[in-house]
Amino acid sequence: MHATPTLATRFARNTRVLRGDSPLSEDQMRAAAPSVFAEGKHASRSERYTYIPTIEVLRGLRKEGFEPFMVAQGASRIEGKAEFTKHMIRMRHAGQVQARPEANEIILINSHDGASSYQMLAGLFRFVCCNGLVCGQVVEDIRIPHKGNVQGEVIEGAFRVLDEFEAVEASAEGMKALTLRPEEQTAFATAALALRFGERAEDQPPPPVTAAQLVEARRPEDLGPSLWTTFQRVQENVMRGGQPGRSAQGRRLHTRPVGCIDRGVSLNRALWVLAEEMRRIRAAA
Repeated sequence: MHATPTLATRFARNTRVLRGDSPLSEDQMRAAAPSVFAEGKHASRSERYTYIPTIEVLRGLRKEGFEPFMVAQGASRIEGKAEFTKHMIRMRHAGQVQARPEANEIILINSHDGASSYQMLAGLFRFVCCNGLVCGQVVEDIRIPHKGNVQGEVIEGAFRVLDEFEAVEASAEGMKALTLRPEEQTAFATAALALRFGERAEDQPPPPVTAAQLVEARRPEDLGPSLWTTFQRVQENVMRGGQPGRSAQGRRLHTRPVGCIDRGVSLNRALWVLAEEMRRIRAAA
């Protein structure tokens, strides 16, 4: 029996997120991300701006066997833009649902108010921890500006992402096969700290948490010295936050989750690239 989807508001203050372990219905998606269903562009857009109907793209991918399991919508402080603002959908193929530890995902990002171009990315979803990964440089992003006749490009982009999932799976298998020494795990986490909190000079306060905290496992399944398990532990701790630490003034705190859609995608991608580069360096050694 599948659990009822719930709004995961803990992921952000200003982003509505809905996740489910069974495909989301359109009614469920509409309640969390109404901009997915916008029937046109925002009034602020010029005549040259081409409206790309997210819901029609989603319905087309459903015909190919993909189903939405997560939807998110950013907030807008401008009155009247909530129905048009940036949104993200993560879709998996029905045949992959819990058939193996990870499932391939197509990630759609779009808006109808000029906040972003239409984007399509490759991702992986890891069932044991509900981590949604964004694959870095393994698969080229599909970016389509809101100009001209774009319908053909949107459809072609979806199939380009689908065709390249083999490269994603090969990259993940390579990470699983590589064992990291403790100092290498710490080095990976140290680089992740810089990605999350920025580079720190010697005369600046340290990040709120340490590299040792980032490599801590939240569940037994994440224990292990492989690059893949190290990546998963660090990625989850970086993205979800909740770890105890100290502010620059020395006050106790818990790190915040990464909530912004753009920041979440870019940081997730950077962590994948970091893991892939470590795999390549070790393979060449």
